[in-house]
Amino acid sequence: MAPVFARRVPPLPLAPGEVFFLTIWTRPPTMPSPFSALRTAPILLCVLAAACGHKEAPKKGPVEVGVVTLTTQNVTVSTELPGRTASTMMSEVRPQVAGVIQKRLFTEGSFVKEGQPLYQIDPSLYRASRDEAQATLASAQATAAAAQAKANRYRTLGASEAVSAQDRDDVIAAARQAAAAVNQARATLQTTGINLNFTQVRAPISGRIGRSTVTPGALVTASQATALATIQQLDPIFVDITQSSAKLLALRRALAAGKALPASATIRLKLDDGTDYPLEGRIEFAEPIVDPNSGTITLRARFPNPDSLLLPGMFVRVVAPQSVVPNAILAPQQGISRDPKGNATALVVDKAGKVERRIVTAAQAVGDKWLITGGLQKGDRLIVEGTDKVQPGDAVKAVPVDQAAK
Repeated sequence: MAPVFARRVPPLPLAPGEVFFLTIWTRPPTMPSPFSALRTAPILLCVLAAACGHKEAPKKGPVEVGVVTLTTQNVTVSTELPGRTASTMMSEVRPQVAGVIQKRLFTEGSFVKEGQPLYQIDPSLYRASRDEAQATLASAQATAAAAQAKANRYRTLGASEAVSAQDRDDVIAAARQAAAAVNQARATLQTTGINLNFTQVRAPISGRIGRSTVTPGALVTASQATALATIQQLDPIFVDITQSSAKLLALRRALAAGKALPASATIRLKLDDGTDYPLEGRIEFAEPIVDPNSGTITLRARFPNPDSLLLPGMFVRVVAPQSVVPNAILAPQQGISRDPKGNATALVVDKAGKVERRIVTAAQAVGDKWLITGGLQKGDRLIVEGTDKVQPGDAVKAVPVDQAAK
């Protein structure tokens, strides 16, 4: 085999990234081979690749994270409670006399006023009874007048002893009986007049009337079990709220210990479709007993309802302020996570610029924030952006995040 000759240009060592050429011959330089270029090319490529691989990687700086500096404030703690609407007044319309319905005098679903006629019962029999009572009264009055005149004469004759004392007393007693008969006939006339008025069934209260259960031609009786219609007063309207007795007891203890301040009794509603009711209401009273079956207490609130948007029996959610927590900390929810054990944790940037993990106590959600009662303090820089890029102990660059702008 022919000797191998090699030459390097330029001399080593090389700087990072510098290329050198290595030429290898399998025969003297005076006898070049037509295949020398093909033999030299693979070696040259390997050398180039090795030389380029010696570049140094650029150094990385601290990871940027978005932080929010925590502050304290007085926070109104509200709770959502289930409730049902109920009319403030409700009356079932029933007849007070028997008879056949002649007319219905209202439109179903309309608003009726107290005293407005609703039904007309056939009044012919009651009108005849009234006329008879009037005649009886007139007869009693005539009899009483005659008896009174006779009694007056007997008093005069009795004074002169022209009649016996017994006859005089009998005549005076008869006059008194005739006067009593007049009063009795007058009361009967009044009763028949009332019954005649009852043939026109009137609205006992003002409110929205429902559907009619009878039609003209139906026979009704006094105080029947089936109501002719139902009237409900919708403005204002009641909302009956149920709250756990245990939560109410905890609230009272917090108020007594000074850990919370009493909140306003003004409350708001959320309708069944999730929208907010535009008007505010107030809690009026709480039942003094606890339901033994559910362990809850019923609270009653009053809401204005001018447009009749709320109807009796609707399911609503009541947003009720329970207390005011002084010097409370509200942390954005994106800065609070849960570990495998279910504990609430937060990542904060300490004074040295390093990440620190803390276990916190998130009492409840207030809007889009957590009410923190332990684990965080005023002035802590809570990481809300980039939490997935850092670990406890990492050095980071804290960048303030404007939560209000977001």
